[in-house]
Amino acid sequence: MSFIRTKITDLLDSQNISYRRLPHTEPVFTVEAAAAQRGVVAEEMVKSILLREKSEPRRYVMACLLGPARLDPQAVRAYLSEAQEWKRLTFATAEEIRAVTGYTQGAVAPLCLPADVPVIFDEAIVRCANVNISSGDLMLGLELRQEDLTRLAGAQFAPIAAREA
Repeated sequence: MSFIRTKITDLLDSQNISYRRLPHTEPVFTVEAAAAQRGVVAEEMVKSILLREKSEPRRYVMACLLGPARLDPQAVRAYLSEAQEWKRLTFATAEEIRAVTGYTQGAVAPLCLPADVPVIFDEAIVRCANVNISSGDLMLGLELRQEDLTRLAGAQFAPIAAREA
């Protein structure tokens, strides 16, 4: 297997952040498959989901939560609207993900994003000592300290996971 280098590994290296490379034997597109390939638990996997405003002009936000959780886009909107009104949010398309983040769908991470894309972490992430994220490449995951990820992402914490009924 060749050595995979991405803008995320370059960022981590330039900031002297300790991380562990978790290569895949094949591309993965679900939390369960990624956890199995990496030999980690899904509860430490951070899903990064790009949302967009439904109407023009469109703004984007990166919402992140732990693997098993489901996102509540209305909770993201409510949190963002505390500072400035946001319109209804919906999931970004694969084309929008590529255009806004530079990542392929399935390899999205909350790092190296445009400055105008806020990053919101679900409050449950703060309980993890280590987390797993995508490297920006479908064939490589990364494990790092949650505090390092939070700091580098400039993340804000809010309750954005869907509550079980």
